[in-house]
Amino acid sequence: MSRLLFANMPVRDVVATRAFFEGLGFEFNDVFSDENCASMVVSDQATVMFLATSRFEDFISDSICDTGSAREVLMCISADSRDEVDSLTDAAIAAGGTKWMEPQDHGFMYGRAFRDLDNHVWEVMWMDPSAVPQG
Repeated sequence: MSRLLFANMPVRDVVATRAFFEGLGFEFNDVFSDENCASMVVSDQATVMFLATSRFEDFISDSICDTGSAREVLMCISADSRDEVDSLTDAAIAAGGTKWMEPQDHGFMYGRAFRDLDNHVWEVMWMDPSAVPQG
């Protein structure tokens, strides 16, 4: 069975977050976006819902993780090449994100990471398709 993935993340400023990720080339589904939420399409099966902190709190019964000092999740998105890893990560940093960790180069796999405007960590990863076992 194929499933859809909806990752929900609290943000301080929905408008700024949307502009940040639009600047990186991501598209948004306006049907599911409003002043409290921005619905970012990652693929046909994955969507990230950026929720204003107050709206996010409507869905939880405990507290929100302080992303300035702890990680609850690492978001990882694929890239088509090593160059795309670098260009997307560099664009995120230039748009107000910050560098996170050192690049990881394993030859067949290469990745870098950045923190978005709310300190959520986004890894960008490329893997050589010929290194993936077939079958």
